[in-house]
Amino acid sequence: MTIKLIAIDIDDTLLSTQHQILDSTKSQIKKALDQGVKIVLCSGRPLAGVAPYLVQLGIAGDQQYVVTFNGSVIETAAGEIIQQVGITHETYRAVDQYSKANQLAYNVLDSDSTIYTSNLDVDPITVVQAWENEAGLLIRQPDQVKPDVKMIKAVFTGPSAVLNQHEAPVKDQFGRENYVVRAGSRFLEVMHREVNKGAALKQLATHLQLQPAEIMAIGDEQNDIPMFNFAGTAVAMGNGSAAAKRHADFITTDNDHDGIAQALDQFIF
Repeated sequence: MTIKLIAIDIDDTLLSTQHQILDSTKSQIKKALDQGVKIVLCSGRPLAGVAPYLVQLGIAGDQQYVVTFNGSVIETAAGEIIQQVGITHETYRAVDQYSKANQLAYNVLDSDSTIYTSNLDVDPITVVQAWENEAGLLIRQPDQVKPDVKMIKAVFTGPSAVLNQHEAPVKDQFGRENYVVRAGSRFLEVMHREVNKGAALKQLATHLQLQPAEIMAIGDEQNDIPMFNFAGTAVAMGNGSAAAKRHADFITTDNDHDGIAQALDQFIF
């Protein structure tokens, strides 16, 4: 069956280690778009952090789509919301309490891409997130945030070794009511329990009347595994985690050596 949609993770997949889109990637994606294949960027970032790459790739309008916040939001490239599912303020408060009790940095993102944290010593990774996403960064206690602000996800941040120690306890405390996933070596994310990239891709496929066999997914990390499990063709980057590679049908080269271009050559052209 012909592949009609390609879901592509951004960090360490679409982007090289220099945080750039390779020329080979731009060329192959343009070729796919010209043939009518939908290219859907699927990222943990909010739309503000994805938008610059949509522009670079020529993905625009209400007939192109993007999955943001690790599947919490499905929207058109023009910003029309198709589905949005966030965390409760109770979860937000519990994350804040865990952060303070364990001296573990965190932030939460609202539906406008604004980042909130109560950490007075703001973690450098949170600052980088705000810069990459072109989002505001507010230092607030939960009681200082209006209850009608829609929080989409929470993110614990820190060195990989520190998050390794907290991953199991965080899953124990938050995993029953939420989806907890390691989105990278320095990100441990808490989202609505029905949210993940695979569920969002399934919802989008239903919206577009596509079958899994008509979808290819490309990624590198644990948060990409749900979309690997849904898509008919799953491609892991050569620089991807061992867990991601175990769930892939094909392992391409890494994000500095034309990995996406190679995958499109293999399955699309």
